Amino acid sequence: MNNFSIGTPVNLAPTGIASFAKCPICLDLHHTGADIAVLGAPFDLAIQGRTGTRLGPRGIRTASTRFSYKPGGSYDPERDEMYLDTNRWTIVDCGDVDYVPGDLETTFQNLTQAVRLLTEQGTMPVILGGDHSVTYPAILGMEAAGPFDIIHFDAHLDWTRSIGGQTRSNGSPMRNCAALPYVGRIIHLGIRGIGSSGPADFADARANGDQIHSVKETRALGIERILEDLTPGGRVYLTFDIDGMDAACAPATGSPMFGGFLYDEVVEMFEAIAKHSQVIGMDMVEVAPPYDDAGDTTAYLAARLVSDLLGFVTKERERAEQ
Repeated sequence: MNNFSIGTPVNLAPTGIASFAKCPICLDLHHTGADIAVLGAPFDLAIQGRTGTRLGPRGIRTASTRFSYKPGGSYDPERDEMYLDTNRWTIVDCGDVDYVPGDLETTFQNLTQAVRLLTEQGTMPVILGGDHSVTYPAILGMEAAGPFDIIHFDAHLDWTRSIGGQTRSNGSPMRNCAALPYVGRIIHLGIRGIGSSGPADFADARANGDQIHSVKETRALGIERILEDLTPGGRVYLTFDIDGMDAACAPATGSPMFGGFLYDEVVEMFEAIAKHSQVIGMDMVEVAPPYDDAGDTTAYLAARLVSDLLGFVTKERERAEQ
C-alpha cells in the first residue's frame, strides 16, 4: 500500500502500515493469490515463564519495516544473488488470527483453520508467534501438505508430557506434533541448558527417531551431515524458537539462554536446508517485545531470519524451474 503523495511515493520504512516487510495486505484468507502468506498468532496463553509473546507478531512486523521487497529483488553481495523479486513472488501479510482471552481451544482452532485455508491454496504459511504452543495447531492445519519432517531450532526439546495435566503448553508442541500420522522425522537443533523436558522426555523423543543436537554438536557435525538423515528434496516444516539464539543476540524472550546460535551460522544452516529440502512452512515464535532493548534487537533478528529463509526457499524454487 503506497503512502499518499502528490508525486511518486517514496514509502520510507517509518511510514505507512507496518505489514511484514511492507508486503501487500491480504484481506481475504480464502483467496490470497499468493505464494507466501505471513500470519500472526499473538497468543501467550500457554506460556510457562515470562509473558509478552502475544506482542511478538506486532513487534516483528514493526522491526521488519527496516527492509522491504521490490521488483527485481534485493542484492546479497556475499552470495552475488538477487532475492525475493516481487515480479516473480507474491508475498502477502494476512494479519493476525483472532486471540480469545482465556480460551485456548478456540484460539488454537482459529489458527488451525487459517493455516488449513492457506495450505489448501498452495500458499506457504509463515507464522509469527506467539509462544511455542502455536506450532501444534499450525501443523494440524497442514495435513494436506503431508507427509513432511520437522526441523526444530530451540534451546529446549519441547517434549514435556504434561504440566499439571495440561498437554498444550509451550513445553509440549514437539511431542504433540510427533503423534500426528503425517509428521515424519524431527530434528532438534540448539538444545541446551535446563528446561521442562526431563530424561524420560528425551528418551521418548529418541525412541520416536528424533535427532537431538546441542549447539556444540551441531557445529561439530555440520548441518550437511545432520541433513543426511532426511530424504533429499523431501518436505520440511521449520519451527524456530528465538531462544535457540544466544541470549546476547535475543534477550527478548521468555526463557533466554546463553550458549546459543549466532546469526551468521543460522543463515548458513537455512541456506543448506533450503538446498536440501522443500520447505513448505515455518513459524518464528517466543519473541517477547516487552523485554527487548531500545533498538528492538530481538524483533529485528526474528524478522531478518524469516526474510533470509524466504529468500533461500524462493531462490531454490527458481533454480528448480530453470
